[in-house]
Amino acid sequence: MAMEELLNGVSVPTIVAAVYWTINLIKYTAQNNEKLMRFIPLIAAGLGVLFGVICYFAVPNLLPANNILIAIVLGGASGLTATGFNQVIKQLSK
Repeated sequence: MAMEELLNGVSVPTIVAAVYWTINLIKYTAQNNEKLMRFIPLIAAGLGVLFGVICYFAVPNLLPANNILIAIVLGGASGLTATGFNQVIKQLSK
């Protein structure tokens, strides 16, 4: 039981980290294109949903989700959390 609880506690931060670094890679390759920057939160939410669905099917014990809808919501929230985390780092570095 302890291993399952550990996996449930790691799932959301794992998705947040994956989305955070994917968004940074997108920003780097797009060279901070202003039009693309407007859509970063939407892209992050979409990536979070994608990663949540992948985790739900590939590693079912990783997400604390009983059905696909919960996995989508957890993934989307994790993606938006990555955007917020990026802003925290940006504000603290000023």
